[in-house]
Amino acid sequence: MATLEVTIDSLGETLARAAEAWKAAERVGEPATASTLSFASWDNLHRVLSPKRLEIVRAMTGRAPLSIREVARRVGRDFKSVHGDVDMLWRNGVIDKAERGVVFPYDRIHINFEIDAAA
Repeated sequence: MATLEVTIDSLGETLARAAEAWKAAERVGEPATASTLSFASWDNLHRVLSPKRLEIVRAMTGRAPLSIREVARRVGRDFKSVHGDVDMLWRNGVIDKAERGVVFPYDRIHINFEIDAAA
């Protein structure tokens, strides 16, 4: 099952994870299958993966490419607002464009973050 792992990490942590994945792929000889999308803060994550956008992702999960009009129909929203949300998801690497529309190329999404105590 293909999973998109969403994290909140600093730039340094994200670059370190990318370097480690690169080294692992060189050792094994094939690219890693894990996909990770990192955000610098909770605010950034929530801005991109707002409840309405997560509803779009949920509607697309496990499906073949869908037109934006079909996505809008599935979530019961107007085309213009869904188009803007789909564009935001695409620009941030959550979904992909395909020949016949847009696709969420994963079976599930896992959001992993920690909240530390205030100083």
